Amino acid sequence: MSKILVGITQGDSNGIGYEVIIKALSDPRILEQFTPVIYGSSKIFSFYRKTIPEIEQMDTNAINNAREAHPKRVNIVNCLPDSAYAEPGQATPESAKAAIACLDRAVEDLKAGEIDVLVTGPINKKAMSGQGFGFPGHTEYIQNAFGVKDVTMLMVSSRIKVGVVTGHIPLKDVAASITEEKILSKLRLINESLQKDFCIDKPRIAVLSLNPHSGDGGLLGDEEGRIIIPAIKKAVDEGILAFGPFSPDGFFGLSHYENFDATLAMYHDQGLAPFKALSFEDGVNFTAGLPVVRTSPDHGTAFEMAGRDEADPLSMRAAIFTAIDIFRKREQFRQLQENKMPERSLGEERPQRSDRPQIA
Repeated sequence: MSKILVGITQGDSNGIGYEVIIKALSDPRILEQFTPVIYGSSKIFSFYRKTIPEIEQMDTNAINNAREAHPKRVNIVNCLPDSAYAEPGQATPESAKAAIACLDRAVEDLKAGEIDVLVTGPINKKAMSGQGFGFPGHTEYIQNAFGVKDVTMLMVSSRIKVGVVTGHIPLKDVAASITEEKILSKLRLINESLQKDFCIDKPRIAVLSLNPHSGDGGLLGDEEGRIIIPAIKKAVDEGILAFGPFSPDGFFGLSHYENFDATLAMYHDQGLAPFKALSFEDGVNFTAGLPVVRTSPDHGTAFEMAGRDEADPLSMRAAIFTAIDIFRKREQFRQLQENKMPERSLGEERPQRSDRPQIA
């Protein structure tokens, strides 16, 4: 099996991005499993490596493009001018511009097939917005770059997988943004991703309620009966094993998530708060629904830790290996589909009416 080329963007160069990348790649044995291609700056990489005393040396290779990547070295595509420098702990216009430049270059190469997968380092969204980055985050930027109608942010760990209906929007806009079609679209995306990207034949997906106690029969809100339940029923009619809606407090408090292959939350913090409480160290952000594989660690820039050799690389390492694993599983799924008889195609396998999930 050929080694996968893993593109890694530096993110904001004043945060912990370089530190977690360097630590994640510090064991020379890791280069036996994939070829890393960092989109950033050799100069800034060297600066941060010197702030980590336990890493005395790394075999790096400065290149002009991913095609020049050395299979046994940490490759760095220099996307920034020689004058670029780091200011650890500071959100600056320069570091925001650098993050945009590195992301642009990496996505160009991903679209061109120069790299196999992309792992994005943490960015400062506010600083990038001030420099003309017209997207709430990586997810929306990459969705636009590939012209995909819909994607979903799927948080992944060995313990739990959580997707969201609404992503990076203000909490006050959440209720108005939740529609039957949007929930159904996310359920389709998650169901397909669990099959194609995680090799789960008939995934079971839990759907959370929007209001406390699932609305208490309409007393605390009518979105469950008016929007969420009809969406789940339509998903079930399509053969998707969707269940719910479940009240989030009891669902996570009683570990009911362990009975499902994934959970669909209505909004960002409803899903990510419990996910990070359970899997912060090794959690991964995966963009489901793209024709390519993109992951990222589940943490931010952590400016307060930058340059202090305090950052934990576990989430970055998990993001790298999750991307590799999904890339390989997609290839296995494609080969499986090609070898299947038409009448046994996965899309035609639907549960009988008596086996379908019960909806609250």
